[in-house]
Amino acid sequence: MPSGLVALALGGFGIGLTEFLIAGLLPQVASSFAVSEAAAGWLISGYALSVAVGAIALTAATARLPRKAVLVGLVALFVVGNLLSAVAPSYPVMLLGRIVAALCHGSFFGIGSLVARSLVAPEKKSRAVAVMFAGLTLANVLGVPFGALVGERWGWRAAFWAVTAIGVLALAGIAALVPDGAGETRSPTVKGHWDPAPADGLRAQFRAFRSWQVWLTLTATALSYGGMFGAFSYIAYTFTEVGGFSSSDVAWLLMMYGVGLVVGNLVGGRAADHDRDRALVLALLGLAVTLTVFGLLAANATASVILVFLMGLFGFASVPGMITRVTDFAHGAALAASANVSASNIGNALGAWLGGLAITAGLGYTAPLYVGAGIVLISVIVMAVAARQAKSPAQRTEPCM
Repeated sequence: MPSGLVALALGGFGIGLTEFLIAGLLPQVASSFAVSEAAAGWLISGYALSVAVGAIALTAATARLPRKAVLVGLVALFVVGNLLSAVAPSYPVMLLGRIVAALCHGSFFGIGSLVARSLVAPEKKSRAVAVMFAGLTLANVLGVPFGALVGERWGWRAAFWAVTAIGVLALAGIAALVPDGAGETRSPTVKGHWDPAPADGLRAQFRAFRSWQVWLTLTATALSYGGMFGAFSYIAYTFTEVGGFSSSDVAWLLMMYGVGLVVGNLVGGRAADHDRDRALVLALLGLAVTLTVFGLLAANATASVILVFLMGLFGFASVPGMITRVTDFAHGAALAASANVSASNIGNALGAWLGGLAITAGLGYTAPLYVGAGIVLISVIVMAVAARQAKSPAQRTEPCM
């Protein structure tokens, strides 16, 4: 494994911690700044909105710059944002720090995925992306308990100082270990096609969106994330109100979900390198089936533990393949890779909204699982259509219209 991949994974770990740890710190932050729980919640929702905006805006603004230099700049922005949060004298400054840190999120994973795949042989590109995303999945497992533990012992500011330190280490690692020019060259794949070279300039970046395959992949990404996180957003209520678990059980149950994310990410990356479209369809189908069965067996404690693990596994098994797929058909346009991150965040918001509507309608706390299954089933259909169309010679040799 190239050392540059380790540095990228560390950056992903730090960014993931920033996203997730705040959930365990909200009560302390709200008390420290004397704001309501609803106002403190903007530290989460404001972050998510900034991710969606920053993914497109920063990637477009840096289209002509070397990718390694852009990554270094993005991690520096991440460090500044968390430093602002750590020293914030007031709630508005804290919110500003969260927004600044979030702006780098989408672009880092979009551009970083292109750099990661350039560090390995073409037949291992999805596995390389999975290694980079391993940092994010580990952060999902450790983020909330890390924030809660550090906050309880040393105060919430200490958690942000720790993440700032991780950001500095990632910054140094990327600067030292990622080769100059990474992601800037073009190389033949084992099948005789070409790995994408960076699209030159903003016009070329937007030209990538003329490909139907790009749009189909982005749609499948949004729907798959929407289905999974629509169910996940209310999973604590499913555990306590349907499964009979206590509130204290929720933390370790969520860790089971996080372990599933880690396993699914690594398995999905390897499977995508063998037969990407088949692996994607099977992962999405597995997620739809898991959510449906979860809804049926949510009252069974043992089944719930197994199914929440599978929910994470199938939910993230499609991520590496989706990233490499959208960048292949976008001819290496970093904007398309970042748009994939934006699509996932849009899907998160859509799924959570629809799941909430189902609960409000009185359908019960298993309803988000069924809603999520329905959304993911649509993504299976979209991905199947995309895979069928991609088999034509015209799609393989010239993805853009």
